[in-house]
Amino acid sequence: MSGIDAVCVGETMAVLTSPEALAEGSRLSVGTGGAESNTAVALARLGHRAAWVSRVGDDPFGRIVTGAVARSGVDVRGVEVDPEHPTGLYVKDTAPGGAGVLYYRRGSAASTMSAADAEKVWSRGPRLVHLSGITPALSARCATLVEYLLDRRSGNGALRSFDVNHRPALWAAREAGPVLLDLARRADVVFVGRDEAERLWGTPAAEDVRAVLPEVPTLVVKDAAHGATCFDGAETVFVPAPPVEVVEEVGAGDAFAAGYLSGLLKGLPADRRLALGHAAAGEVLRSRGDTLESVPREPGL
Repeated sequence: MSGIDAVCVGETMAVLTSPEALAEGSRLSVGTGGAESNTAVALARLGHRAAWVSRVGDDPFGRIVTGAVARSGVDVRGVEVDPEHPTGLYVKDTAPGGAGVLYYRRGSAASTMSAADAEKVWSRGPRLVHLSGITPALSARCATLVEYLLDRRSGNGALRSFDVNHRPALWAAREAGPVLLDLARRADVVFVGRDEAERLWGTPAAEDVRAVLPEVPTLVVKDAAHGATCFDGAETVFVPAPPVEVVEEVGAGDAFAAGYLSGLLKGLPADRRLALGHAAAGEVLRSRGDTLESVPREPGL
């Protein structure tokens, strides 16, 4: 299928959630979770033609993941089923004082992605390709795929979007910092948290982040509940985040990216892109799910 608005590339795992202390042997519910597919689902909810490219295992978890993303309106024909490697898994222990999130993704099917998977992206003729800093941490082959997709000499003239999304559980800041900075410098649109950038690059303020990424055409620095700053060429725009009663934070950054990218695809000015990002993130923050379930209303419209 050609004419896709956005292709999102990266691993999605099966999610097992415990409503009580995991150590007590409580019953687990099964869901899905992955930054890039979360973004693809949110873009689909916002009315865009979105595709997700990845690999899953030939197992029940892989079928659960792919089915859930497909039912959300996302094109999953670029998802390869790997008979030799399992679908990644993570467990959420939501009880007070629980273990938090436990990952079981080493040697997963998605970690075997390589530059050969790029053709699945370009064959869809996307206007935009969205990646995150999670993927290069999975394996050297995955890192090569991200580098290749960010190379402006590859594929079509699609915009390259990169969410830094540093996960300390995958790699330490001292190792990840230089790699993620290099990848961000190759993108057209970059998303990064202010605190995340400080941890990786020693940049305490949004303007400091811009100073280390001056060549990026569009840079969005998110500062949690405070708001977000967009450096769009020579223009700098800040939009405060509306107050939200937070139920769970997981997935809110992916929804923010989708809201902003939706505005970009629609040709909206920077302030409205940021407002749509905040609105989408707010919908996820108010729920226990990782993905955008309802279409947010942009403030002021």
